[in-house]
Amino acid sequence: MPERASTLFTLGLGLLSALAAFPAAAEDPIRITQLKRCGDLFAEDSLSWCLSAKGLPSGGVQLYLNGERVAADTLQRDGKQLRLTLAPDAVRSGPLWLERNGQRSNPVWLSAGRSQVLAAKPDEVARNMDDLTTYVDLVSLIIEEDHEGLDKARQLAEKYGAKVVGAIPPLNTYQLRLPVKDLTERDAMVLRLGSEVGVDAVVIEESAAENDEQETGKTADQKRPQNREWAANRFLDAVDYYRERIPAGQRAGEKQPVRIGIIERAVDFDAPHFAEYLGPCDPQQQRTCLYARDADRPDNHGSSVAGILAAHASDARDQGFLSALDGTGPGFEVIVERNSDAGITANVAASVNLVEDGARILNWSWGIHRIGTVDVEGEPVDSLLRSGIAMSGYEELLEEFFLWLRREHPDVLVINSAGNGSAHSGRDDYRLPSSFITEQLLVVGGHERNDRKKVSVEHPDYVRKRKSSNVDMRVDITAAACTRAATLDPEQRGDVHCGTSYATPLVAGAVGAMLSVNPGLEPDQVRELLRRSAMTIGRDSDFEPAEADDLTAPILPSERGYRLDDRDVGRSARLDMRKALELTVESLKNSR
Repeated sequence: MPERASTLFTLGLGLLSALAAFPAAAEDPIRITQLKRCGDLFAEDSLSWCLSAKGLPSGGVQLYLNGERVAADTLQRDGKQLRLTLAPDAVRSGPLWLERNGQRSNPVWLSAGRSQVLAAKPDEVARNMDDLTTYVDLVSLIIEEDHEGLDKARQLAEKYGAKVVGAIPPLNTYQLRLPVKDLTERDAMVLRLGSEVGVDAVVIEESAAENDEQETGKTADQKRPQNREWAANRFLDAVDYYRERIPAGQRAGEKQPVRIGIIERAVDFDAPHFAEYLGPCDPQQQRTCLYARDADRPDNHGSSVAGILAAHASDARDQGFLSALDGTGPGFEVIVERNSDAGITANVAASVNLVEDGARILNWSWGIHRIGTVDVEGEPVDSLLRSGIAMSGYEELLEEFFLWLRREHPDVLVINSAGNGSAHSGRDDYRLPSSFITEQLLVVGGHERNDRKKVSVEHPDYVRKRKSSNVDMRVDITAAACTRAATLDPEQRGDVHCGTSYATPLVAGAVGAMLSVNPGLEPDQVRELLRRSAMTIGRDSDFEPAEADDLTAPILPSERGYRLDDRDVGRSARLDMRKALELTVESLKNSR
């Protein structure tokens, strides 16, 4: 062999050997990014869901629902999308995931509930006179109770040349696509529809609802440990008490896992905090399980809210509250669900499905202000604004939701963020949904550590009101407003994000743990225990404080053993997660 050819042959063998030393390129991870009802939403003989995913292999992929493989003939594939069609009697709500060669996707929650609304596409929205984005041809009709909703909606659709395209049947609410081209035509048709016999209200959608209940910007000190803020609510003390001080029979026994619904879009399962949920998870094995669509970024709103409940981390400062209880309680299911991107209408539709699927707690880290809302300083609020006509429709829809809860699901508790406008949370003309007065809605404000006061955690000056937190008597309790976002690097600590959005899941986690100990607690009893156990925040005050200082409803003598001279009386309430659990254990004795 000539010398040059021999050299090339030797180099070729070396290259092949080097390539053989490297494993084959791994397949891209499968991530489910969307799951929603599709096709004819009102079909009686079959139900269809459309699923979108990243990383779908070109070959076959298996779909699992409630742990059982779905028959291949129920699936249709179109590129990165799958369509699942099942007979109505074969559908049971539960986790759904994809598998390929032993690799699992993130689990999402498939609901058998019939509530589904459509979101407008980019070319189906316009800017209204208030310079807000609004849907042009999609509106929802709330039909009066004495009418059969679907029949009435179809009758009106035929009369106006519209089409029924979505529904929230338990609330007698139906979504119509109108034959209009612009807002002038829409508004004229909305006026005519609103005056029809049997129509209670027309809901106009103005963009998405949750962009976001977090403040813009970050705290100055990025090196602060996360539990520096959570210590103000005795986060780790509560974990220790639950795991070590509550007898095993009271923690688990024959109790069912507690199901919690979080109204958010998605969670980033590529972040180490959530990677464990890509494997098998059974809440019956005393575990916390998380079901959610996959997000593109680890610092998104949904990941931060869900992480406060369900993040996994070796450092206790970054551990989610419920996941820190793994192995001790009856188990928890955290369902992140948004229905569609159709704003508040979708939030309510998702909430209805989750309640019908057994959720005892709903975490609503969202809310809106009406145009013209002013803060405690008299300055206009400029975040999460909606027009007056949109607010009136939303108010009717939310009222129907809470009436339905009271009638059909009186044990469900909705935990809602007070908002970040430094405004009055209880003004029903200017803030939703926190202004509703119902035992089944608990409103959460935000606080932060007070660096200027070196005092014990019990002292009212240990924390101070978060300047942007909404206030007033309608706020039931406050919790730490700051958390760290997840990251893709397990060695990197995320940025600090703040807002009442992140105070809300701290309360939801505490309530979830309370219900795992005593499932018989009713919403008003939960509120009573949270208020009785609360630490305080703020100055000495009487029962008529200046509105700007009235962060929450003041602690009453009845919440302190009827002691008029108790130092807590008149102050605002601050979540004490450990004490709330202690009182819950005592409530078991009182219920016997």
